[in-house]
Amino acid sequence: MKIIIAGCGKIGESLIGALVKEGHDVIAIDKDSEALSEIINIYDVIGVCGISTDCEVLAEAGADKADMFIAVTGTDELNMLSCYIAKTLGAKHTIARIRDRAYNENNLDFLQQKLGLSMSINPERFAAYDIYHVLKFPSAVHVETFSTRNFEIIELILKENSPLSGVKVIDLRKLNPAKFLICAVQRGEQVYIPDGNFELRSGDKIALTAAPTEILKLLRGLKLTQKQAKNVMILGGSRTSYYLAKRLLASGSTVTIIDKDPVRCQELCDALPGATIILGDGANQELLLEEGLREVDAFVTLTNIDEENILISYYASSMNVPKIVTKVNRNEFIPLASNLGLDTIVSPRRTICDVILRLTRALHNSVGSNVEKLYKIMDGNAEALKFNVSPDFKYSNIPLKEIKFKKNILIAGIIRNNKALIPTGDDAIQLGDKVIVISTGHTLYDLADIIA
Repeated sequence: MKIIIAGCGKIGESLIGALVKEGHDVIAIDKDSEALSEIINIYDVIGVCGISTDCEVLAEAGADKADMFIAVTGTDELNMLSCYIAKTLGAKHTIARIRDRAYNENNLDFLQQKLGLSMSINPERFAAYDIYHVLKFPSAVHVETFSTRNFEIIELILKENSPLSGVKVIDLRKLNPAKFLICAVQRGEQVYIPDGNFELRSGDKIALTAAPTEILKLLRGLKLTQKQAKNVMILGGSRTSYYLAKRLLASGSTVTIIDKDPVRCQELCDALPGATIILGDGANQELLLEEGLREVDAFVTLTNIDEENILISYYASSMNVPKIVTKVNRNEFIPLASNLGLDTIVSPRRTICDVILRLTRALHNSVGSNVEKLYKIMDGNAEALKFNVSPDFKYSNIPLKEIKFKKNILIAGIIRNNKALIPTGDDAIQLGDKVIVISTGHTLYDLADIIA
């Protein structure tokens, strides 16, 4: 596909890297010649220097023949206008980053319809959504939901002396009555699609798929459950903090936000009357303790400085806070945070890349692919995809044990009539099913791509 990215900031660069890796033809637009030159030197892309609302710039970039135009400059209005002009010139699909709360809460649907947007993206809102689900399921370090919350994939890290250490996957299924599947294991930098003889170890990151009730049954049986986070402290009054606090308050949680900007604190007081807003420097350990750090169920660091988020999260960990969530945008800092024992890391950049990759996979074939959802799991080293089963899928109604799948492919779940099914070799895929596939080392566009 031919894809134009307008804006070479943090989100733009992440998207460019992800789309180039997928094999798309990418054209980058930015008015900053130095930023554009850096992108061109790093990635195999074409660069056009200029403002993305300039018709001549868009024409030079080939907007009339673009399969997708994505505007992620620093200004919402510029993004929307760029998409409108690109759509007018002939771009097939347009996506705008729209971050302002006023747009997102009042008239976003109206704007999307009138501007002809295929999608609007808000990294902070997506990140808040991810954090919220982890706080509701704090035993996990990551949670993804398929099909209206009736099927989930969660990631857990096996701590030292974990009851699962030394247990083979097949024996775990025998010991616990819950209907679940261990679909991926990350050990160091290696990701495995485990078979029944795979033996788990302390330190492994494992991905489980099941219905939410079955996951709870499993974790309770293994005594790995943590209570939901009802008392949450958030460091930093960012947009992400606002969206997260709003969700938490609506669910009945107590929320405290700490920020050192008096103007931002006042804005949050007005926007979140149910929250406690503290004006102060969250790097001050005495302030954190005075505000009840030791008593909270969860501590979330959402400042705009990765280093600060990591260091203060580490301090909170030393205070034995039950659940800690750390926002880290720069990929090079993620291993550092992990090495410090910070296992729940959220990256708005990575979340947005997942959303865009999902759409590009779905639009890749001229007749359309059947990818409905795509998530990167295991620190981006594996994918979880949901496919719709179409009439042209040639392997319907054949027992899975009789189908030869590609290596490192696993059918992790089947959603049939809104019910989650953990498949065995005797089960068969049927027309109308939604199939969850776990993959590593492959780029899948269609359900048929899993067949060897």
